[in-house]
Amino acid sequence: MKPYIGVGIAVGALAGIWTQISVELGLITWVAFVAWACFFAAGGNRAGFSKGLAANLSGVIYGWLVALLTSWAQFPGALAIAVALAALAMCLQAGWAPLSFIPGAFAGTAVFFGTQLSLWPTVTALVIGAGLGWVSAILGERIQALISKSPAVPAADEQKRPVETA
Repeated sequence: MKPYIGVGIAVGALAGIWTQISVELGLITWVAFVAWACFFAAGGNRAGFSKGLAANLSGVIYGWLVALLTSWAQFPGALAIAVALAALAMCLQAGWAPLSFIPGAFAGTAVFFGTQLSLWPTVTALVIGAGLGWVSAILGERIQALISKSPAVPAADEQKRPVETA
């Protein structure tokens, strides 16, 4: 049996539920999917949750700092310089284990800019997305364990017995 059926079922069900809830509550649906992907890309489980989310949130901070710097510095090339410094910092922070998932930091910055600098809605969706990743991994393992159990095979002597009628 393919080992991705359980996680596929869990992710599919949770993705549908999240989409409905986020639309009804006015949350940023797609940002959570980015964090969810980062959870799995960072290794899943506890490590994927902490590394993915920490990197995502650090990326949001870098995006906020870029926006802040470019609001003060009004000269040609200010945005390019700010982005270059942020990119450098996102790579250098990988020397510290909790922030070592470089793609997560870049994803966090990208979603911050993609939400037009909506700080708290972005942070909220990232946290929810990382949580959905963790929940989908746990549910996926449990579902996979259920569907991977092979049915009990009758003993050899039971297979040879004729069927008794009443």
